[in-house]
Amino acid sequence: MSDQPRRGRPKAFHDKTEQNTVRALDRAMALLQALAASDGLTLTELAQAQGESPATVYRVLSTLAQRQMVELDPKGQVWHVGPGTFRAGAAFLRRTNVVERARAPMQALMRATDETANLGIEQQGEVLFLTQVETQRAIRAFFPPGTRSPMHASGIGKALLAWSPARRLGPLAGFTAATITDPEALQADLALTRARGFALDDEERTPGMRCVAAAVFNSHGEPVAGVSVSGPAFRMPDSLLEAVGARVAAAAAEVTESLGGQAPKSD
Repeated sequence: MSDQPRRGRPKAFHDKTEQNTVRALDRAMALLQALAASDGLTLTELAQAQGESPATVYRVLSTLAQRQMVELDPKGQVWHVGPGTFRAGAAFLRRTNVVERARAPMQALMRATDETANLGIEQQGEVLFLTQVETQRAIRAFFPPGTRSPMHASGIGKALLAWSPARRLGPLAGFTAATITDPEALQADLALTRARGFALDDEERTPGMRCVAAAVFNSHGEPVAGVSVSGPAFRMPDSLLEAVGARVAAAAAEVTESLGGQAPKSD
């Protein structure tokens, strides 16, 4: 075994983003992100979205297809993400066992509330949804793995913010008439979250949808994930919020315990 120290970058590396960016790879990643955010795109649509020629985009897609990162539906001539992309994403989930540990509590939470249960973490200042257990009701919330949401307009985001050190979030974008865009009002909402043990997204991201969430903690009492249930506001009226919140908080506490974590003391 070599005695040289392990490195994540070359010795001569300088932290200059443009200088150290591989343009072809950056173009390929942009195409993957565009496909992941859609239900499939044609070559023409991808070329227009990326501002590249169809010939250039096709060469990149062909290269990605060799690695099964993308695949073409010949019937509609539509490109989709491929199984290779799924395998790469699964490797990210294996970095932590929170998904595995949360699965059973989420299934129980879905059965108890008959609403969709979700698991998310914070990544780069946004909520990243990792997995969900869907209710079978016709009208339901749907957050496929990889979906992102603003922290201040998400139940999980507010559950995580409530137990994180105070920080400046920048402009708070409004999405509905109910979105909290005033920093002081958001801090008051986070204090309420800590006091009652769960966060509430009250139609703040999507009209007609409510989300109740609670944080999952590590052994240092730091929030590392959030568990939530989401559903139509008419099925989650004010009269049920305390009961739903208690179930969500209990599910999050179960995940925390299975991870060897501990919740911090409330205010």
